[in-house]
Amino acid sequence: MVAKPGLDGHDRGAKVIARALRDSGFEVIYTGLHQTPEQIAETVVQEDADAVGLSVLSGAHMTLFPRVMEALHQRTRGVLAGEQVLVFGGGIIPAADVARLKESGVAEIFGPGATMASICEWLEAALDRRESDGVSDVPDEEPAHGSV
Repeated sequence: MVAKPGLDGHDRGAKVIARALRDSGFEVIYTGLHQTPEQIAETVVQEDADAVGLSVLSGAHMTLFPRVMEALHQRTRGVLAGEQVLVFGGGIIPAADVARLKESGVAEIFGPGATMASICEWLEAALDRRESDGVSDVPDEEPAHGSV
């Protein structure tokens, strides 16, 4: 799943990522603009998404990412969000904040200049690792890359 939390109205990058992931074989749901963390978490649960990519260009990443993680935590029977659903993100995020977000359970942050290929390859490898480690409960009949 690809989501735009908060009031940030710049969604071109999110749409480009969604299309690149789809073209790489992922099943992708794009939630659209102005989603609350609670709406994002609820959609993740309803759609049984394996991963959610958050796009934040507004500078509110240190507020929005933790709120999405907490909302996911509340909806996944108390399991930490990063253990149940792979959370990654992108946008204009300072390096110091990237480190703090990763410490909080965000799996990866992609900044300006990240290639579509590198994002798709990272996500495929991360989902494959989770499945081989027994973290994911994706049935065999799901697409090879899972759903985003």
